[in-house]
Amino acid sequence: MVAKETDGSATADRDARDGVESADVLIVGGGVAGLTAATFTARAGLDTVVVDTDESILARNAHLENVPGFPGGVNARQFLDLLAEQATENGVRRRSGRVTAVEAAADGFEVLAGVGDDESESTDVDADRYVADAVVAASWSDASYLDGLDVETREAGSKEYVAVDDVGRTNVAGVYAAGRIAEKYHQAVVAAGHGAEVGLTVVHDSDVAYYHDWVTPEGYFTDRGREVPPGCEEIDGAERDRRHEAARERMREAFAEPHPEPQRTHPSLVDDELGGSTSSIRRSPSGRSSPSA
Repeated sequence: MVAKETDGSATADRDARDGVESADVLIVGGGVAGLTAATFTARAGLDTVVVDTDESILARNAHLENVPGFPGGVNARQFLDLLAEQATENGVRRRSGRVTAVEAAADGFEVLAGVGDDESESTDVDADRYVADAVVAASWSDASYLDGLDVETREAGSKEYVAVDDVGRTNVAGVYAAGRIAEKYHQAVVAAGHGAEVGLTVVHDSDVAYYHDWVTPEGYFTDRGREVPPGCEEIDGAERDRRHEAARERMREAFAEPHPEPQRTHPSLVDDELGGSTSSIRRSPSGRSSPSA
C-alpha cells in the first residue's frame, strides 16, 4: 500500500484496465466510524474512497447530547455533515452504493457495489467495481459482503459482528472492521474513536512512515535540533491565528441556521422509499421534532 497525493477531486482515478475505480483504502459505510477512519487514512496520504448508502443510523437521533466538545449537544445530521465535509476536504472520495461483495484479487481486493434504484438487486454486470489494497468494514448491520473472504464473525441473535483484534484487524490480512459492526458500544463517540484507531492501524500496516498527525507551534521540534516527524507540522503564530479564525468561521457558518433536514425515524415505522420521511415527524410548538405516534 503506497501513499498517494490526494486532492479531494470529484473526478476519481480510474484503473486503466477496464474502468474500475482504484484506491489504497476502500471503506464500506459512511457513518461516524467510516468517515473518521477515512479522514485519518486520507490525511496520511493513502488514497481513500468511502462507499455508502447514506443511511447512517445516527441520522435518526433527535438530538446528540453525549459527544465531547458539545456541552449543549448537537444536531445529529449537522454532526454527520461536518464529518463528511472534513473527510472530503482531506481528499476522501465518497461514492453512493451498497457493497454486495468483496473478493480477493491479485492486487488486493475487488469490491462490487450495487447502483440504481434497487441497489440490493443490482447484478455484477451493472455494479460499480473497485480495487483496493485494504478494505474497512464500517457498515451496520450487514456483513454479508465479506462472506467470500472467510472473515470470522460472531452471531448474536439477529445480529452479526465481525471479529477483530485489539486494533481492528480481522483474521484476513488487509481487511479491517470499525465501529458497531466490530461489536463496539453503540455510541457516536465510541464509533469515532474506534474509526480513528482502525484508520491509524491501516496507516501503520501500510508503507507510510510512522505517522502521528500533530500540529505544533513553530520550533517545537526544530528548536531542539529534531526533524519534524512524519505526519506532524510546525506552524508559526500568524498561521495559527489564521487557522483559528477559519475554524471559528466554519462553526459560525455551520450552526447559523437550523439544519434543513428533518429527523429520520426507524424504517419500520414508516412506509416510504427511505424508511423515514418528513411525514414521520411532528413538530412541537418549540420547533423541536419527535417521532410521530
